[in-house]
Amino acid sequence: MAEARKKPLISHGTAAQNRRARYDFKLGEIIEAGMVLMGPEVKSLRAGRASLAEAWAGERDGEIFLFGCHIGEWQAGSTVAKFDPLRPRKLLLHKKQVRELTGAVTREGATIVPVEIRFNEQGRAKVLIALATGKKQHDKRADIAKRDWQRDKARILKDNR
Repeated sequence: MAEARKKPLISHGTAAQNRRARYDFKLGEIIEAGMVLMGPEVKSLRAGRASLAEAWAGERDGEIFLFGCHIGEWQAGSTVAKFDPLRPRKLLLHKKQVRELTGAVTREGATIVPVEIRFNEQGRAKVLIALATGKKQHDKRADIAKRDWQRDKARILKDNR
């Protein structure tokens, strides 16, 4: 008999999130891009074995690549289909989008930050990337204070009902 899976496979929805991106960066335009993946990488993504914590995107040879994204090895795969979990992965974008992203990075000093990896309705893995600028420490403190105030305000309003 087959063993029960520990985690259900993801058919469509979020496979990985970069939660620190919204804390460390002020996110601008968000673009959805396809990724060039091998078969076992897709299976690992569906099992939720990916991390965007250290990931960033950059330009290489006129194309945009995703660096530092860890996609764990698929354990049930064959030894022939092994892959490097941290290998750079090419992002599929239109030439105009690539020019806009690289231009913003060189002109404005922006950073291309991956925000989320998800599966669309057709079951294809997509990565959401954002043009971002780094936040200063006082900006981070202000965001935390604003979030705390919203939570306290909601609690007060809830108790007054």
